[in-house]
Amino acid sequence: MADLPPLREVIARHGLSASKALGQNFLFDEQLLDRIAAIPGDLAGKAVLEVGPGPGGLTRALLRAGARVTAIEMDRRCLPALAELGEAFPGQLRVIEGDALKLDHGELMGGEPFAVLSNLPYNVGTALFVRWLGGEAWPPQWTSLTLMFQLEVAQRIVAPPGSSAYGRLAVLAQWRSAAKLAMKVHRSAFTPPPKVMSAIVHVAPDAMPAGVSARVLERLTEAAFGQRRKMLRQSLKGFPGAVAALETAGIDPQRRAETVSVAEFVEIARTLSE
Repeated sequence: MADLPPLREVIARHGLSASKALGQNFLFDEQLLDRIAAIPGDLAGKAVLEVGPGPGGLTRALLRAGARVTAIEMDRRCLPALAELGEAFPGQLRVIEGDALKLDHGELMGGEPFAVLSNLPYNVGTALFVRWLGGEAWPPQWTSLTLMFQLEVAQRIVAPPGSSAYGRLAVLAQWRSAAKLAMKVHRSAFTPPPKVMSAIVHVAPDAMPAGVSARVLERLTEAAFGQRRKMLRQSLKGFPGAVAALETAGIDPQRRAETVSVAEFVEIARTLSE
């Protein structure tokens, strides 16, 4: 195993500091990083996609676990530190300079199944998450998502119906996947410490309900939760056929979106997908 200098030393040597504009917060605790890398199970020889590795804290843990890592990084300042990691773990690390939102991840991974592990930059985390959860093809090419979010966002992903955190993210994460909050991470673990607590969410694909279009469900939840304080008959009136679909599914149009279960949203979407 490669004998690596401490992360703080690497960052100091390369004159790196976390970029606020890129939503960066660096993690230095190597034991914590090893625990995060262990969440999806044995990664030896497995393909892993990491977005926003920064100076490579989590990347080190993934490489130590034997993963073959493809890391997408848009901050050029971090590339020399990542190049050193690549030399320490020959043949295990490939770094792509670019914007993860603009790249085709499946193509990048050569059609091979891959796990996603990432301390996501805060400003793109939700957009990437929704994208990974989308698409009509299911199961997806990714085998699991192990992602760091602000605690508040993590709670929205795993929230049950009727709770204050329940919304669109919960439905999209739970209708054909199993989502759980795997670990909370204290703000003091980061440099610089963010204002809020963080948490790791682990998502694994599940069976997809028959007769439902993912795109229809995405549009349905966008409309329903876009005006979450309104009754469904109001929030969905601009969505052709949605109010009639409520009746077909046996759902009272006077209910609000936050009271509608994931299974009920699936039933409405199924009616609209026919």
